[in-house]
Amino acid sequence: MNVLRHKFIFISPIIILAVITLFSLTMIPSVSPSPKELPIALVNEDAGVSLPDQSQLNVGKQMIEKIQSQSVPGVVAPVKWISVGSLVEAQKGMEAKEYYAAFVIPKSFSENQFSLQTPTPESPEIQMYINQGMNTVAATAAGQILDGIVDGINEGVRTQLLSTFSTNDARLTVDQATMIVEPIHKKVMNVNKIGAKSANGNAPVSLFQPVWMASIGGAVIVFFALQKSFLTGRKQKAAGISGAIGIGAILAILAGFWTTWFANSVIGLEIPSFSDTALFISLAYFTYFLLISAVLSWLGMKGIPIFILTLFFGLPLLAMPKEFMSSFYQEWVNPWLPMRPMIDGLRDLLFFGKGFEWSHSVEALTFIAIGSLLVLCSSILKKERRLPEQQQLG
Repeated sequence: MNVLRHKFIFISPIIILAVITLFSLTMIPSVSPSPKELPIALVNEDAGVSLPDQSQLNVGKQMIEKIQSQSVPGVVAPVKWISVGSLVEAQKGMEAKEYYAAFVIPKSFSENQFSLQTPTPESPEIQMYINQGMNTVAATAAGQILDGIVDGINEGVRTQLLSTFSTNDARLTVDQATMIVEPIHKKVMNVNKIGAKSANGNAPVSLFQPVWMASIGGAVIVFFALQKSFLTGRKQKAAGISGAIGIGAILAILAGFWTTWFANSVIGLEIPSFSDTALFISLAYFTYFLLISAVLSWLGMKGIPIFILTLFFGLPLLAMPKEFMSSFYQEWVNPWLPMRPMIDGLRDLLFFGKGFEWSHSVEALTFIAIGSLLVLCSSILKKERRLPEQQQLG
């Protein structure tokens, strides 16, 4: 058969294996991820209690010291405990996306715990604030870790109470017997909530994908239009690039408002501020349009695989908190992903009640856009190879 004589038939197994290997590598970051040094705030507002022998007892302080002492030097722990002076300070830190959760011991904790040995016990309470909007995966892990800690504390207090009652041969009241089951009450509060219509907190990533692909499509179409225009001379090239930038701006506004409307009205995602979200997505689209156009202006269509591979390799990282990544991905891949500012900015808009304002995300996108614009404009100086059609016209 003639088909068997074609050289591509013999190298096709190599191509297939290379493609499978390449795209299988994208799964590495998401295989058995585990938390490493999740920042969680520790707040002790316990005022302590005076015992009958006039000594002072602060159970909250003892509890905080015990939690912090569990860290083993030289071993990377799943949690990085950060002592914070007050609940207000911890809340500000969660708003600033510094903590995934806060473990708070209220003012009356020692007093209520001491009351467990009296006929009229009051259940001591531990408050756990879970910063959902920061990252759903990390917030869930933080909540599970804090749940385990409170369960362990409950077990210890329960054992201590039973031992005390047994030693004193005390008869338990109904209230005391009830309290023994769960001596310490845990109160869980979600802050910066993701809401029921947020794709389980993955709305930022869901919105990013169509915008990224649309920016590639828009840049490629405009690039082909410029190529077909046979622009010669720096003035013509400058005019062509200026026109391309203007078209990109129009496409950006269209993409931003259409994406936001479609996500909200058709798909059903909850968008707190339509105009702010649409303007931010427009900025992101324009930034990526300029970035892709800049690469195309120097490399031509050979530059497209760069952005396709960036999507495939970067996508698993976008929904993953950096504390779940290996040190390689955390230090060398995640910070350099051009799509990261868009994801972070959308989190601010969708979950943290922020508006379209100057922020770290807007700043990052702006600098990427400016750098891309300079590279794109510098292509005016590039010498173009004359195509046969141009030679005939000349």
